Amino acid sequence: MTTDALSGPSLDGRTALITGAGSGIGEACARTFAALGAKVTVADINKEAAARVAAETGGTAWEVDLSDTHALEDLSLEADILVNNAGIQRINPIHEYDPDTFRLVHRLMVESPFLLIRAVLPGMYERGFGRVINISSVHGLRASAFKSAYVSAKHALEGLSKVTALEGGPHGVTSNCINPAYVRTPLVETQIADQARIHSIPEEEVVASIMLTESAVKRLVEPEEVASLAAWLAGPGAGMVTGASYTMDGGWSAR
Repeated sequence: MTTDALSGPSLDGRTALITGAGSGIGEACARTFAALGAKVTVADINKEAAARVAAETGGTAWEVDLSDTHALEDLSLEADILVNNAGIQRINPIHEYDPDTFRLVHRLMVESPFLLIRAVLPGMYERGFGRVINISSVHGLRASAFKSAYVSAKHALEGLSKVTALEGGPHGVTSNCINPAYVRTPLVETQIADQARIHSIPEEEVVASIMLTESAVKRLVEPEEVASLAAWLAGPGAGMVTGASYTMDGGWSAR
């Protein structure tokens, strides 16, 4: 194993499929993995964003709507590394939460990871190597009000990841979750207005008063920090790490 202290383990010769890779955490993962030698497939619903990141990383763009889960049922995919990252957030009290929106969140953040894992496992098993990395959240371990769909979806993803770890272990396949707090991404930026509306406070107060209130470290997580941990989990040194959930939450879940 070769390791650069500033970058991570060598991923030379590996192929990686990363969802939601047109921006945010997914883009950071695509750039980090490519820099470490992996051939990356940039999956995103935004065609232009996927094409841009793919072009800049020497990868391949895949325009895909992962909420259309029926279209994913017969997929067969070849990848050494799968990063399930795509997600959305919708905030409302349960009694006002739109049922179709609840179902959309679960299709995108539970069903599609299941179907993508299902699609890559046969090839991983055949090669005797695989890394499934699920970008969960501190909300996969803790709950917050007004996020019924997101919290329940992330909790479900945690369970899916652990079952994948148990089934994949004998075949050289690991499966883990990364659990960041609020990350500096477009997804979080769009939440600020929603949080201000729900809590009846100005938008400029949301980060300090709502997003960082539970964290001992009072800042947002950077996408590159998440990508760095994902790269380590993808590498050869993490072969005995499976079924785990790695918090990157500034101490939130220590409470």
